Amino acid sequence: MSDPRKALAGLGVSRETIERLEIYAGLLTRWQARINLVGPDTLPDLWTRHMLDSAQLWPLIPAEARRLADLGSGAGFPGLVLAILGAPDVHLVESDARKCAFLREAARLTGTTVTILNRRIEQVEPLDADIVTARALAPLSRLLDWAAPHLAPGGQCLFLKGRGAEDELTATAKEWKIGHRRIGSLTDPEGVVLQLREVCRGSAQH
Repeated sequence: MSDPRKALAGLGVSRETIERLEIYAGLLTRWQARINLVGPDTLPDLWTRHMLDSAQLWPLIPAEARRLADLGSGAGFPGLVLAILGAPDVHLVESDARKCAFLREAARLTGTTVTILNRRIEQVEPLDADIVTARALAPLSRLLDWAAPHLAPGGQCLFLKGRGAEDELTATAKEWKIGHRRIGSLTDPEGVVLQLREVCRGSAQH
């Protein structure tokens, strides 16, 4: 498994925080034998493929942000990682009860305060979040359907996307007006972080 300090070099992560992430990683490795939390072939590269991939969103979260909603949290990427790093009032939305049990135990062992919502995204009351995150969850148009009700005024989305991001942006222009910024991924040469602002329904093509 890759060296956590090397993987997170450059993000200014403290030794104490890395130790909490190591507790999280150890728990995930143990639970992976019982339930499928991450792709088995990604486990040897957990620190780059999952921890760093999630942590790269941390510098993009404004200091004034009050709440973060992570949609389809799964094993906690990126939401639980960001909570451990210090993101405020993190809400993890996950419909799988087994994964929620894992998230509760990971939060307990790492001393991290999060709100875990064991529900389908569309059943969750609006969260009024300044930041909405998601990773490997759904096409962008579907993500925006789910995220928009939870965005506070002036809020933004941070979505981790792969090689199809450009096509997804083009497709969403038929239904959504968004300000967007593409940021190259630190972990995938074909991946991007989509930073979306001013999200509102309506065609951008007039």
